[in-house]
Amino acid sequence: MTPTRLSVICWGGFIALAVVVSILSWPVIVWIAAIGLFAGIALVDGVLVRKKPDIRLSRNVRHSLPVTAWSRIELHLYNQGRSAQKIAVCDQIPADFSYRRMPVDLILSSGQHAAVTYRVYPTRRGRFTLPGVDIAVTSPFYLWRKKWFFPCEEEVRVFPNFRQISRYILLALSHQLNRMGIREIRHKGQGGEFHQLRDYRQGDELSRIDWKATSRMGRLISREFQTERDQQLIFLLDCGRRMRHVESGRTFFDQALNAMLLLAHVAMRQGDAAGVFTFGGHDRWIPPAKREDAIRKLLEHTFDLYATTKAADFVAAASKVMALQRRRALVVFLTNSRAEDQDDVLHGATLLARRHLVVIADLRESILDRTLDSPIDKVDSALRYLALQDYLNQRSALQRNLTRRGIQALDVTAGRLPSALVNRYLDIKNSGRL
Repeated sequence: MTPTRLSVICWGGFIALAVVVSILSWPVIVWIAAIGLFAGIALVDGVLVRKKPDIRLSRNVRHSLPVTAWSRIELHLYNQGRSAQKIAVCDQIPADFSYRRMPVDLILSSGQHAAVTYRVYPTRRGRFTLPGVDIAVTSPFYLWRKKWFFPCEEEVRVFPNFRQISRYILLALSHQLNRMGIREIRHKGQGGEFHQLRDYRQGDELSRIDWKATSRMGRLISREFQTERDQQLIFLLDCGRRMRHVESGRTFFDQALNAMLLLAHVAMRQGDAAGVFTFGGHDRWIPPAKREDAIRKLLEHTFDLYATTKAADFVAAASKVMALQRRRALVVFLTNSRAEDQDDVLHGATLLARRHLVVIADLRESILDRTLDSPIDKVDSALRYLALQDYLNQRSALQRNLTRRGIQALDVTAGRLPSALVNRYLDIKNSGRL
């Protein structure tokens, strides 16, 4: 229980009154009577506020929230007591949540219901608990305030944001995927498996015309093909310490996870199945699936993952995937390697390439590109440029070694990763290499 601002002002006034009484030689009994009366009121007021208010409380919140997006939470309060209550309501919000419109001051009459709405902005993925609500009650004479805790425990799960997937769907519907950097390289009627016969359309290749059907129907008939379906896509997601690097306020791991979910969505729309194996501190295996809830299954198994402080073992991860995934698949490595990792990356990818088609997406720090473009006007900048060129040459050597072994390599920044992955996947589907 703490005194309110009014209480502090009143006590300050009595101190000032004591000074006035002493200066003007007023009878001290006046000051004693006044302070005694106020102390009695304050005592009664304090006793009244010590009783916990009879307030029924509930919370309305979605149990799955998107990270880095505003979400609404609603508190419902009902005063079951006989007297009105002047209260300040503050939900106990996790430290990783930003929030607006909280705390809220209310006056609840007897039998009155009130709804309090506020917004939260989770900055991290994972599981979080909202344990309850703090309600500070002001005494009837506004001299005291006592805080009470009302338990109302709810668990919420913060998932990766779906904005990239939603944007992909909207742009795909309007044939504007180039705005995401994704090339619409496939056109209906090109490549893949035979789907059906249809009337000839202007622009169809002559090689697509079915002459037997044309002679039988008396008009030009074209063969229509569709992308091969029922293939499998496996992600190897590096959770090791290299993925802790932060760019644009997000770690490499978070950006790789978002790109992975986007490509998984694209693959499932193409009729393929997607699965994940995580390594580097978190060893999880989600077998490939393409059911309607497959994306949700991926989310539920990866939303609470973060980059660890452990080193990633590429060879061990490749060996486990070889044992778990017997059917040929497109395997996408998502990692951030250094020179000392190159032998392990090469060995692990070569092991996988015995059975699978392998793509390694090796994230590159964007500061490297900016440094290359900066002017060289001092000895320090020249040395930095040479060291950077040596590092990039090592990365290029790894790319060449991978290519010679039939392994596809992507050396991209995190910002370009989503479009680069989708484009490479569509290239592979279009070529029929899988």
